[in-house]
Amino acid sequence: MKKVEAIIKPFKLDDVREHLEGVGVTGMTVVEVRGFGRSGGKASIYPGAEYIVDFVPKVKVEVVVPDALVHQVIDAIIEAAHTGHPGDGKIFVLPVDEAIRISTGERGPDAL
Repeated sequence: MKKVEAIIKPFKLDDVREHLEGVGVTGMTVVEVRGFGRSGGKASIYPGAEYIVDFVPKVKVEVVVPDALVHQVIDAIIEAAHTGHPGDGKIFVLPVDEAIRISTGERGPDAL
């Protein structure tokens, strides 16, 4: 099993959700986050002064999927989240040693 974490622009969340459902993802966790990447934030104008917004609002989408589904999930996120502009986001893939469904006690891929 793998955990796929995607940091995306907030307005792309619905598109990403739809694409993930289309490849068979049945659940996800979504968290509002703030951060910056290579651009270091962006300059904004406030009446009379320019300032730097260091932390840009983003959304983190987390899904845990069987190994066989990882590449489809990555492709779905890329297709849905891509705008072609800086700040489209990042995808991280991490190993998951164990998953347990608390309500039933199911373990491993059955718990997904």
